[in-house]
Amino acid sequence: MSFNAPPVVFPSGKNPATGPHHRPPSIPFHPNPNLPFMSFDIGSIPQSTSFSSPVYSGNISGTGIDFEDELPLLEELGINTSQIWSKTTSILNPFRLNPNPNLHEDADLFGPFIFLMAFGLFQLLAGKLHFGIILGWVTVSSLFLYVVFNMLAGKNGNLDLYRCLSLVGYCMLPIVIFSAVSLFVPQGGLVVFVMGVVFVIWASRVCARLLVELASCGDEHRGLIGYACWLIYMLFSLLVIF
Repeated sequence: MSFNAPPVVFPSGKNPATGPHHRPPSIPFHPNPNLPFMSFDIGSIPQSTSFSSPVYSGNISGTGIDFEDELPLLEELGINTSQIWSKTTSILNPFRLNPNPNLHEDADLFGPFIFLMAFGLFQLLAGKLHFGIILGWVTVSSLFLYVVFNMLAGKNGNLDLYRCLSLVGYCMLPIVIFSAVSLFVPQGGLVVFVMGVVFVIWASRVCARLLVELASCGDEHRGLIGYACWLIYMLFSLLVIF
């Protein structure tokens, strides 16, 4: 039984079974002038003579980036270590009658965050897990002090919540020192209560003076502002005592 099949016709006119394979020549590539292409100067790149990574200079031509003029990472993140140290030393001296309020013009939260974490760490060494309580109480205390100060100052009050939070956090330094010293003092005794009163008065005095002088108002209500600060830091000292 036979089948009639149509003949196969190749475009080249030759049968590949009887002749060599011929591939039509390809058309040379011509880029479209309307499409943008990037040109690279390969000759300007120095040849690497070893398997080590290439060394790049500080200035990359074509981009205008000079790594030598770049700011340090901490300053790019808004963390000024020298300013934080100056603020810390201004509060660390309890015998200074007039701490410099100009240091606290630029409010930041990195220094207070360090103090609060140190306070929580000392409490953890005493067997008390208070990290969440400390952060929550600082937020509520700052809001409380912000409302009280602006109510007393009236229309002249220019204290914002961010600066108030920064001041409350920095003035936590005496309470942090108290929590560190209390690790070596018997708990529940008269000594720890007397120490707590001293450190609370220290923190309240510095915080009230900074608030009054930095906000440039509320001097006639210094006692009431100091009492509000005393309530805040007394609350944190109770975490250390009990």
